[in-house]
Amino acid sequence: MAPKTRERILDISLAMFNERGEPNVTTNHIADELEISPGNLYYHFRNKEDIVENLFARYEEKIDRVMVAPDERLPNLEDIWLQLHLAFETMWEFRFVYRDLVDITSRNRKLRMHFARILKRATENATEVLKGLVAAGIMRASRAEIEATASNVVLVATFWLSYNTVRGGALEKGSEDLAQGIFQLMMLIAPFLRDEERLHLNTLANNYRK
Repeated sequence: MAPKTRERILDISLAMFNERGEPNVTTNHIADELEISPGNLYYHFRNKEDIVENLFARYEEKIDRVMVAPDERLPNLEDIWLQLHLAFETMWEFRFVYRDLVDITSRNRKLRMHFARILKRATENATEVLKGLVAAGIMRASRAEIEATASNVVLVATFWLSYNTVRGGALEKGSEDLAQGIFQLMMLIAPFLRDEERLHLNTLANNYRK
């Protein structure tokens, strides 16, 4: 029964953090939502920071599985669409991490280091995918352009949810907002594509956003 209660605490905490913002949720709020005593909650987790760290571990495991370049072949535009879609789905599932990123990482050195590792791996993955597109003849770009574009892709992805919220995007709009974020990232790549592939990209984008 204990493992089930522990998972329920994490599931409810994730939902509450996403809905209300992690800084606005206390362990008492979580216990009340679960209809358990604070003591029961503390039996499973030392404090709220312990809950946050466990949820972050869930997020890190999922996002790590997404950031994998195609194996034994060169990538194509469909690969990028799929990878971005899976990444944005994971970001949406754990959106409190991104909306409260500065607050969470400023107070927790361990999570700051882990998120820095995620950003580094994401940038390396984006760089390898872009290099693969060049090798496949899909795009033309110098090494400096590839590195800058990879960094820009990670930058926009990391802060897309915060940007979209501030500019008036509905907090729970979900898939429509994510589709727009993916479209924005693909447009960073578009100027480097050959004419035929740029046309293909625009066809993919139009179909994706319908």
